[in-house]
Amino acid sequence: MTPARKKFKSYEDLRTQLKLKTLDTQKSFKEKYHLADEFLRSKQLDLGKIRDHSAKLLGTGALTGTLLLSAPSDIKSPELKALIQTAAKDSETGIKIPGLYIKEVLESLPISTRPLSYNEEKYLEQVFSDVYGIKAKATLEGEHLNTTYGMIGVEQHLKRFPGDSLSQHAPRRGEYGEKNPAEILKEGIAPGLGAWGYFAPSQSELTDELVETERWYAVVQTLYLPDWGRRQPYLRDWYKFRKVLIINKDNGRAVVASIADAGPAAWTGKHYGGSPEVMDYLGGPRYKKGPVIVMFVDDPDNTVPLGPVGYNKEELII
Repeated sequence: MTPARKKFKSYEDLRTQLKLKTLDTQKSFKEKYHLADEFLRSKQLDLGKIRDHSAKLLGTGALTGTLLLSAPSDIKSPELKALIQTAAKDSETGIKIPGLYIKEVLESLPISTRPLSYNEEKYLEQVFSDVYGIKAKATLEGEHLNTTYGMIGVEQHLKRFPGDSLSQHAPRRGEYGEKNPAEILKEGIAPGLGAWGYFAPSQSELTDELVETERWYAVVQTLYLPDWGRRQPYLRDWYKFRKVLIINKDNGRAVVASIADAGPAAWTGKHYGGSPEVMDYLGGPRYKKGPVIVMFVDDPDNTVPLGPVGYNKEELII
C-alpha cells in the first residue's frame, strides 16, 4: 500500500521542513563521518551549500567522499601513493630523506591495525624497497598472511637442540654494543618446541646459520590460514624458516626474521610474535607489544641476512 503523502499548509511550511531536514542530515553526517567533515571544513567547503561551488569543487567533494566515506578506518592521508611521490625531499637536492620519508608513510596508516588493501600493500612494497633496500612482498609465490598490518608480541627463546638451556642463548660479547647481554635472557626459554621442532638434532650439528635463525625468529599464524587444513603439508614446508621483513610502525625500525614457530593464539589480540632479540631491536628492552607491518622477503638466492636492516639505522628512527 502506497504511503500517504505528507501535506504542507503552505510553501513556507515546506521550506521550513526541508531546512530542518537539511540541518538534521548535516548533523548526522558530522556524527557518522567526522573525518570527512573535518576534511571538508579544512577545504572551506560547506556541506549545506555544496551546490553553490564550482564543478571542480564538486568533483573534489565526490573524490573525497569516495576516499573517506567508503572506508572510515582507511589510511589517514588521501593515498599512500601520493606520499611516495612527494614525501620528505631535501629542498636543495630533491633527494628523499629516509627517516622523514618512512615517517610520513607509516603515519598515514590507520591507528587501529587491519588487513591492508591490495593497493596499499603495493605502495608499501615500493616504500620498503626505496628505504630499506629489501624486496618485500605481501604476496609471494601465491601465499599471503591473513594480515600484513597487525600486532606483534614478545616470545621466549626456542630450544635449538636436545638439552639446550637458556644460558646457552646468551649473546656473544659485543653483539649488542653496550647493552647488558642478560637483558636478552629475561624472557626465558619456551618449555615446548617450536612448530618445526628442534633446529638441529644435536648441539654438535647446530650451525652458525641455525643459531642466527633462532636468534632472529618470527611467529606467524599459519594455523589460521583459510587453506591450512587443505594444504597443510605444502604450507608447513613453505613457511618453515621463511624470511619476513618486520617494520615497527611507530619508529620505522626494521628487522629481517625467520619464521620458526606458529601463533600467537587469536585470543591474545596479537597476529605475530618476535624473538627477544627481534623485539629488543624493534623497540628496546621494554617493547613487548606493538603495531608492525610484516611482509615476505623475496630472496631466492638467500643473500639477505637475518637481523637489523643495515641501512642508516639511526637515520631511520622516527
